[in-house]
Amino acid sequence: MSKKLISVLLVLMLVFTMSATALANEYSNLVPAVKTVPNDYTGKIIILHSNDVHGALTGYASMTALKNEFLAAGASDVLLVDAGDFSQGTPYVSMSKGEAAIDMMNAAGYDVVTLGNHEFDFGYAQLMENLKKAEFSTICCNVYLAETGEPILPASTVIDTQAGVKLGFVGVETPETATKVNPGLITEIDFAKFEQLYEATQTAVDEIRDDCDLVIGLTHLGMEPEGALNGYRSADLLDHVTGIDFVVDGHAHYVMTSTLDGKPIQSTGTRFAYIGVVVIDAESKTVEDHFLLDASNLPKDEEVAAKAEEIMSSVDEVYGSPFAISEVTLVGDKPNVRTHETNLGDLVTDAMVWMAVKEGGIDQVERSHVVGITNGGGIRVTLEPGEISMSDVNTVMPFGNTVTVIYVTGAELLEALEASTFCTPETIGGYPQTSGIEWTLDTTVEYDKGDVYTLNGKESSYFAPASIRRVTITAINGEPFDPEATYAVVTNNFLAAGGDTYNVFNRAFVEGSGFDTSIPLDEAVMEYVTTELEGVISADRYGEPNGSQTQILAEEAEEAPAA
Repeated sequence: MSKKLISVLLVLMLVFTMSATALANEYSNLVPAVKTVPNDYTGKIIILHSNDVHGALTGYASMTALKNEFLAAGASDVLLVDAGDFSQGTPYVSMSKGEAAIDMMNAAGYDVVTLGNHEFDFGYAQLMENLKKAEFSTICCNVYLAETGEPILPASTVIDTQAGVKLGFVGVETPETATKVNPGLITEIDFAKFEQLYEATQTAVDEIRDDCDLVIGLTHLGMEPEGALNGYRSADLLDHVTGIDFVVDGHAHYVMTSTLDGKPIQSTGTRFAYIGVVVIDAESKTVEDHFLLDASNLPKDEEVAAKAEEIMSSVDEVYGSPFAISEVTLVGDKPNVRTHETNLGDLVTDAMVWMAVKEGGIDQVERSHVVGITNGGGIRVTLEPGEISMSDVNTVMPFGNTVTVIYVTGAELLEALEASTFCTPETIGGYPQTSGIEWTLDTTVEYDKGDVYTLNGKESSYFAPASIRRVTITAINGEPFDPEATYAVVTNNFLAAGGDTYNVFNRAFVEGSGFDTSIPLDEAVMEYVTTELEGVISADRYGEPNGSQTQILAEEAEEAPAA
């Protein structure tokens, strides 16, 4: 593995853990992972859990080593489970379209997993092909074939432990997947949304409850404020569904052992920052204890570690060589890139516009009417100063999205910005990183929630703005903004397909307004840095955000003098 990539992954793990910790404190009890494995676990059943691994392959070796340690301490059964988002996040898994993650989970000895939204990043067909190789059970109760209504996977599974305790697992996927994945790649499927989410989960629980001593919810829902609007958080699920004894959760990257009001929800952060432990007493058939272990200091199983190294080395041979140097820290971590403008967001959108203009084909407007928008959730990591390789750029943007051009009116551009900032300053994956747009967001004004967006005949997870009241566009490339004018928006094919909150873009695109350049987003950024920036991301050019975005926050409004 290249030294630069190692640095990126270490920084990524630290930043995501710190960010998740800060976010989690409002909603959950953060318990420092200070526990170790005691000497005697006789009569105990152990569940070890992970979530949001996102291609951090070396952590799987710790799962296996920890399993062996608990078995050596007398545990009758040790089960490995995962709450989703294992297929994407680094080139080590994205280059194989998620297949390498399945190989690693097989090697580690997983028993049960559920799906995360990123399992669908390479399309429904690719996911189902990957799962043919899985040696573990994959469960999900709320994803169906759109044509027939049949579930794509079993809703649950029941494991008869050697200790005589029957454990049931119910898998739940976030309905946000409908718009957090390129909608064009998942046309075959639909998701139980809103109240239907609770109904599908309750049905799955009821089907196994009488046959099980305990039911574990394996959910990819999270606890982020963005999900609260639709009742999609794991805590919301427990408020509406009975019969679940414990929840292993993913999606939000939170580090938590319970909610503040005591709901039994545990989550490990991301990328094996922690490994979750649930201890079940065989005699009483109850959850006796649950906690987190700091995965950075755990031993690794040699055979599983060797498998990870084999996969990583093959990728590094192709993608590990540096092609540029950055003089600055390029900020792309969560929550930053999902709450405000960052210099990495500026770099990516500038590169998109540069590439689209260079390639040609934007013939409906003048250059002064060309702007760039990408979703903050599509930018995944912060890059530290130093050499940058292809692997680094692919880790920043691992989805394989392509540069796409759409034509919209100024009014439609306003709608896109309003919808994609509806909960700001809380995090949202659709938060717009922009190029060529000077705009202001007043977060003190409440979002005017209209009808649910409909995409490809299906309800999405987001609501259209009934009016534009939070966002104001002050200029486009230095010229006055005109809501009736036509603008070319250089974006990615995910947003052009209506991903995240960008339903208005899809409306324009399906009407034939625009085109897909087929140029991968990461390649556009690399060519921009190599050619336009001559291989150096300088402090003069990208040391700070360019200041095109302004936010009015509540505390600022309170401090402002009266007129």
